[in-house]
Amino acid sequence: MTTTTNNAARHRLLGDQTWQDRAACRSTDHNPVDPDIFFPQPDETDKITAAKSLCAQCPVRHICLDAALEAGDTHGIRGGMTEEEREPLHENLASRLDYSRVNAAIAGRDIHLTKTERRAVARAAYHQGLTEQRLAWLLKITEEHAQKLYRETRRALRNRNLEQTTKPAPPNEPTDERLGRDAYGTAA
Repeated sequence: MTTTTNNAARHRLLGDQTWQDRAACRSTDHNPVDPDIFFPQPDETDKITAAKSLCAQCPVRHICLDAALEAGDTHGIRGGMTEEEREPLHENLASRLDYSRVNAAIAGRDIHLTKTERRAVARAAYHQGLTEQRLAWLLKITEEHAQKLYRETRRALRNRNLEQTTKPAPPNEPTDERLGRDAYGTAA
């Protein structure tokens, strides 16, 4: 199953941890936060509720969730979700397709991309006429690999066009007259 989104989000760069400075869970002199509430036992519902309520007001909650998924972090509450709630997201991460990430990568931002998003970047780069050298730089791959991705993209587009031209026309659908229906759709 592919999850597709198109958010106008700002994605963190690879290795960027500066978002943590804006996190609501960051303990300061004016806002002491006990980090243990983010690692509760399954039966400690009061800690889970406290952690989730703190996450709900966090300005970087989505970035925190992305960071947890991208790093494979399966412990504690991250991005407002428990380990169990994040599990399906971890399982489906490779098939995530977020067009805002694709667009950010095409624009030259060095962000984490899934396999599906990397294929979408290659296809978008091909359609935009970007050179193989630029694609190689965007995806941090060799030029030979970029050439291979463009060949695969051309082949996929060619095959899609062939399939569209060789599909037989659908059979004529029955009309209301053949079914004996009047103008109101009721049986005559």
